[in-house]
Amino acid sequence: MKIALAQLNYHIGNFEANTQKITENIKLAKAKGADLVVFAELAICGYPPRDFLEFEEFIVLCENAVEEIAKHCTDIACIVGLPVKNEVLQGKDLFNAAYFIEAGKVKAVVKKALLPTYDVFDEYRYFEPATQFSCIEFQGKKIALTICEDLWNINDNPLYVSNPMDELIKEQPDVMINIAASPFSYTHDDERIQVLADNAKKYHLPVFYVNQVGAQTEIIFDGGSLVFDADGEMKAEMKYFEEDLQVFDLEEVESVRNKYPKSERLTDIEQIHDALILGIKDYFRKSGFSKAVLGLSGGIDSAVVCALACRALGAENVMAVLMPSKFSSDHSVQDALDLVNNIGCMHEIVPIKEVAEAFDHILAPAFKGLSFNLAEENIQARIRGIINMAMSNKFGYILLNTSNKSECAVGYGTLYGDMCGAIGVIGDVYKMQVFELARYINKEREIIPVNTIVKPPSAELRPDQKDSDSLPEYEILDKILYQHIEKKQGSKAIIAQGYDEALVKRILKMVNIAEFKRYQTPPILRVSPKAFGMGRRMPIVGKYMA
Repeated sequence: MKIALAQLNYHIGNFEANTQKITENIKLAKAKGADLVVFAELAICGYPPRDFLEFEEFIVLCENAVEEIAKHCTDIACIVGLPVKNEVLQGKDLFNAAYFIEAGKVKAVVKKALLPTYDVFDEYRYFEPATQFSCIEFQGKKIALTICEDLWNINDNPLYVSNPMDELIKEQPDVMINIAASPFSYTHDDERIQVLADNAKKYHLPVFYVNQVGAQTEIIFDGGSLVFDADGEMKAEMKYFEEDLQVFDLEEVESVRNKYPKSERLTDIEQIHDALILGIKDYFRKSGFSKAVLGLSGGIDSAVVCALACRALGAENVMAVLMPSKFSSDHSVQDALDLVNNIGCMHEIVPIKEVAEAFDHILAPAFKGLSFNLAEENIQARIRGIINMAMSNKFGYILLNTSNKSECAVGYGTLYGDMCGAIGVIGDVYKMQVFELARYINKEREIIPVNTIVKPPSAELRPDQKDSDSLPEYEILDKILYQHIEKKQGSKAIIAQGYDEALVKRILKMVNIAEFKRYQTPPILRVSPKAFGMGRRMPIVGKYMA
């Protein structure tokens, strides 16, 4: 039996495009000699559909799409994921399911049992967990078909009375197939490989795993579909961050070594780089936008975002706006211009000195007798936000936010100023990772000026300002933030690692106080195991200071 894994980029709710993509790949798999082609979890509607699932018409459109897809499954079978109605008037209205289609008809329906409700997942809000499981018979083989989480965390959730594979193995299947929507983080590929290898060894069965690829707003899917033999040895690894279709012979997977290609393993920074480019590209393509605008300060964050945007959208579609103030250094303006010249994007220079002075003038009576402080600094940041939004409105550009994760964490940013934007490009990338990204972007030639990389970071909102005036050094700050955010460690546990007690408590207090700001930021492209946004939900007015 020849099995094709179709690793595709779906668009949530775009049934016409998704159906066309699926049917085209059915034809391609058929042309390559496949007997069965496998598509990802909820492929028909896209993942995650969220509250679209509450619309009756949405479910009807899924079923209509299946009818069209089934017409193409005459000389080939397919497995495809979609939501299906729960006909029993108990529990949730829907199942997260997969159809097995053969000879133009749905021959079997497999329902997901383990519904994740952690981090970015909220499936138990919509779906009823399955409790009955059976294999699919096809061409003399028994297929144990599971859906994503059904091969993950299989003993951890008391909601589930059955472990799907422990039930399916009783029917003595010949192969496991798992269809997934497994979001990217730079640590997840190794974890995914280990989990699937462990399942292959546990049940002594070959595993065919298909993931989807592409970005759905902040969630990015990296592909990397996999095949393992019954001993848990990886036999094939499909492309990362790209669509891909490959055909595998079940017998050869078990008997032939090194027949199928494996993707080159990427470093964390390479993965983050590729994920962010895909995230930008899909946000614009799927939203119907084509051109981006951002404020370019001469600093590292905006330089990296500008370079990534140019790679994702084309330099001709990116507008960089330089907005020097009376506190901007000559080298910052020159660094920004050098980047523009290196990369070839559009740019405008809009000085804000006179605008800031106008605000100083009209606020002078109200601020009489008070010294220059954060209020005046934030006015400058908000002037820049207004100018960026004016460019967006006038020319139809979409504003990219350039705040990094370190700044987002401690509230080092101005609401309605530098925190403006439609999508946060590096809001899940710590400052020290931003520097690594800059060096990676420059690996073949200088794109980001060296001076931008080596100079001390500064918001340049007052004379001789440096980030270190307000924040701990980023090398230390990022390590403490990582322990608190990704590792979920409180102050006592972090202090026990050897960090200064006063520093740890100061940083964690800043994180908690800044929660109200993060509730008002744009969605952030998720590249880490724990990103701000839908995957980290904290109360704004909570008293707890970990």
